[in-house]
Amino acid sequence: MNGGNGVYSYSKSSQLQKEGSDVMMGMIKDAITEKMDIKSLLSNNSNIASFHIVDFGCSIGPNTFLAMQHIIETITHKHQTQHKNNQISPEFQVFFNDHVTNDFNTLFKALPLERRYFTSGVPGSFYGHLFPSNSIHFAYSSYSLQWLSKTPKELMDEKSRSWNTGKIHYIGASEDVTSVYIAQFEKDMEMFLNARGQELKRLWKME
Repeated sequence: MNGGNGVYSYSKSSQLQKEGSDVMMGMIKDAITEKMDIKSLLSNNSNIASFHIVDFGCSIGPNTFLAMQHIIETITHKHQTQHKNNQISPEFQVFFNDHVTNDFNTLFKALPLERRYFTSGVPGSFYGHLFPSNSIHFAYSSYSLQWLSKTPKELMDEKSRSWNTGKIHYIGASEDVTSVYIAQFEKDMEMFLNARGQELKRLWKME
C-alpha cells in the first residue's frame, strides 16, 4: 500500500475498499445489537467500562476511522439502551495494526480531532499473537485477510508443477497453482483465528 497523501497513495485510492466496508457496517451493527453482551463490561467497583477495539490491517485511512466511529457509536448506543440510568459511556481504546512497513506517520497525522477514543499503533503480522490473552473486546478487519502471510515456495520453483511463471495471482492458472494458494490461505486463516481466539474476551451470545 502506497503511503503518504499523494495521488497514488492508499488514502486517496481506496474508494472500492470503503464501499466494501460500508456494506459490512450494517452486519456489524446487527451483530453488536443482537449478540454482544455489554452488561459484562461493567465491573462491581466502577460504572466506567474500558473497551478495546483492534483494526487488523488498518493501512493508512481514512476508511479505518469511519469504521471505528461506526463501531463505537453502535456500542455506545447499546450501552445506553441497556443502562438507561447510567449516563457514563465506556472509554474506548483503538489499536491500529498493520505491518511494520505501514505508514503509521500518515495514519496518525490524519486522526480525527474530535474522536471519542484513545489510540495506539501495533506493528506486526496479524497471523500471529499481537495482544495478551483475553484483552480485546472487538476485532475488525476489512480487505486484509486476502493477503497471504507468505508466498508459497512451490509457486517460485521453476521445477514445480505449481510454478506460477512469475505471476502474483492465480487468475487463469492451473489447478496445481490454485491448490497451493488455497492450502496457504487455509493455514493463514487457522493462524489468524487461533490468535484472535486467545486474545478476544467472551462477550458474545452464541445461541
